[in-house]
Amino acid sequence: MDRPLTVLPTALEAQVKARPLPRHVGIIMDGNGRWAELRGQPRLEGHREGSVSVREVTRTARRIGVQALTLYAFSSQNWARPAEEVAGLMDLLREYLESERAEILDNGIRLNAIGEVDKLPRYVREPLERLRADSAHNTGMVLTLALSYGGREELLRAARDLAQAAARGELDPAHLDADDLESRLWTAGLPPVDLIVRTSGEQRISNFLLWQLAYAELCFTDALWPDFRTEEFLRCLSQFQGRERRFGLTSAQVNRDDTPQRAKA
Repeated sequence: MDRPLTVLPTALEAQVKARPLPRHVGIIMDGNGRWAELRGQPRLEGHREGSVSVREVTRTARRIGVQALTLYAFSSQNWARPAEEVAGLMDLLREYLESERAEILDNGIRLNAIGEVDKLPRYVREPLERLRADSAHNTGMVLTLALSYGGREELLRAARDLAQAAARGELDPAHLDADDLESRLWTAGLPPVDLIVRTSGEQRISNFLLWQLAYAELCFTDALWPDFRTEEFLRCLSQFQGRERRFGLTSAQVNRDDTPQRAKA
C-alpha cells in the first residue's frame, strides 16, 4: 500500500516559485533496487515504492509551473536485466498508466513517450498510446516517459534519418546544422533541457539525453529514488536557481544588458 505523500515544504516551494524555473527537467530515477535490498525486500518492491515518487514529483512539477518533465523509466540496456524483474517492471508501468490516467487528464498534462516504444509488450503499449492520444491536446506540463530509451540509440536513429534524407536529395550534407539533427530526435518539440537530476549518489549520465544535456545543469543527490519526494525535488530546483549559466560566455558578458537571451536563459 502506498505511504502518504510528503507534507509540502511550503516555504521552500514559495521560494522556488518566486525565481526562474528550469523549463525542462530530466530525472534519472536510480536506487529502487538498493532501497528494497536495504530493507530485505524484493527489488520489485523498490520499483513499486518508486512509483509513489513519480506521482509526487510529477504533481509538484506541474503545480509550480515546470513546462516539461522527462523521467528515465526504462533504458535500452534494462532489457538485459533478469526476465522476472523486466516483467515486473512492465506490470508496474501498465498499473501506473491506468492508475494515473484520470489525474493526467484532469490536470491538463500531456503524456509523451520517447524511445523504442515498439519494443514494449502490447499490454503496455496499448494503454500508453491511448493516454498519449487522449492527452495530446492538453496544454499543461508535458510529462515524458523515456521507455526502452538510449541516448546513443536516439542519435544513431537521427543520423540514419539524415543520411536517408540526403540520399533522397532532400537536404545538402554540406549545410546540415544542429536544427536539422534536433528535429529528428525523439525530443523534438520539447523545451531545451535545463536541468538533469540523478538520484542515489551515482554521478554519471547512463546514456540519457546525450545531445540535449549539452548545456544542462547537473544535480546529483544521495537520496534513493523511493525517498526522493517533494522536498528533495525542490532542493534540486533551488540549487539550479543559484547557478550562473554562461553558455560559454564570461560572467561579465552574462550580466550585461545586451547579452543574447540564450545566455540568460
